[in-house]
Amino acid sequence: MEKLKNCIASQVSIKNESLDRILSFFEPLEINKGEFFLQAGKICRKMAFIVSGYMRLYNIVDGKEITLWIGSEGRFITSLSSFIFETNNSWNIQAITDCNLYTITRENHFRLNKTYPEWLEFDNILLANSFALLENKMFFQLHTTAKQRYDKLMNEEPELFKYVPLQYIASMLGIAPESLSRLRKMH
Repeated sequence: MEKLKNCIASQVSIKNESLDRILSFFEPLEINKGEFFLQAGKICRKMAFIVSGYMRLYNIVDGKEITLWIGSEGRFITSLSSFIFETNNSWNIQAITDCNLYTITRENHFRLNKTYPEWLEFDNILLANSFALLENKMFFQLHTTAKQRYDKLMNEEPELFKYVPLQYIASMLGIAPESLSRLRKMH
């Protein structure tokens, strides 16, 4: 629980008693490699903090898997619109490796928003980060080369290349696996 505690405390000013109470709403969950945290077409009722491991957010379009994002240690993962608005979800969230998570239900998440201003502040930071991530991804897909996207990911998250299958990374970068192989050989 220490990683989750540090994640929250690093973003908002919070007393230990409040933080401990917030943490009591999270439950541990282990997911094995290949298992799903969420499947497309279902309503997302949980959000997860990744303690260890890698998870991917993807969809299947015309029979082809398209990876939007890969979540790693110290990050939250959910289908945001489904979680907030209780709509059918479009994404699959699958464990790429064995994962240890802390999960919170939608009901408890919103209960905390009403009860703890620090959690609401943290939640707003999570939302802002999610939008910023999406904006940056859109910008980089539209205005950079495959090499620039690869270089950025390699600089920011080099460990992904050790634990995540290359086809998922290539899909997330918006390139063919063969192109990713060529880029890796150039380095």
